[in-house]
Amino acid sequence: MRLSLCNEVLRPLDLVRQCAFAKAVGYDGLEIAPFTLSEAPHRLAAGEVKAMRRTVEDHGLAVTGLHWLLVTPEGLSITSADAAVRDRTRDVILGLLDLAAGLGARVMVHGSPAQRRPTEGQSQDDAWARARDLLADIAPAAGARGLTYCLEPLAPPDNVFIQTVAEAARMVTAIGHPALRTMIDTSAASAHEAEPVADLIRRWVPTGLIGHVQFNDANRRGPGEGKDRFAGALTALRDSGYGGDIAIEPFIYEPDGPACAARAAGYVRGLWEGLDAAP
Repeated sequence: MRLSLCNEVLRPLDLVRQCAFAKAVGYDGLEIAPFTLSEAPHRLAAGEVKAMRRTVEDHGLAVTGLHWLLVTPEGLSITSADAAVRDRTRDVILGLLDLAAGLGARVMVHGSPAQRRPTEGQSQDDAWARARDLLADIAPAAGARGLTYCLEPLAPPDNVFIQTVAEAARMVTAIGHPALRTMIDTSAASAHEAEPVADLIRRWVPTGLIGHVQFNDANRRGPGEGKDRFAGALTALRDSGYGGDIAIEPFIYEPDGPACAARAAGYVRGLWEGLDAAP
């Protein structure tokens, strides 16, 4: 498993300084939010993408994935009843698949709760069907680029559509493409799943439907900054044979982004060392 940092935590820094800092405090890679790169990240030129990848790799890191996919440009939705909006959203995602492949990423994390919220008067069933059709179109394109596209369950009140791993797994299973999976975000899982995170991991990772994991506390800060304890989650990941990456994704940065990122890296790596040393 590689330890990755969601790069918006260091957003005030340029990419060179993000990489230097992340490497210095113990990360193996960056999970990049496209909106931190450009207002139109799906249209970045191949030469620009190549240069970004070189910057990351020259620091001994990898781009492990992309997340927060649909923040920009504005007006995107995978559930909209407006076919033009869905077509535009599909085109943006296809462009982001090219971005991810060009950066050498493995996974795409589809969170973006505001861009999948059913519109007023739209039923959950209608939203589900429209999201299913769009994701079914995208999955083969992700697979052709060697990417795993992960539909992220997110908890209320921020998200009202696909809130649990079981709900996401239903979508993934209905589409049935190997490039499409779901994932576990520990903050969302702590807030809304019926079982502890470690038990959730043990139940779902062996199914093959979990393509990614993000670590954050239920209080939306980094791991080690709240009540959640992550040794059980790490043990469950190891025992379940999880072979993907772990990304650190806090939403509240105390006292600031770099301090939060450094603390999380030290905390998680300390737990790893403890597991490795255990008989």
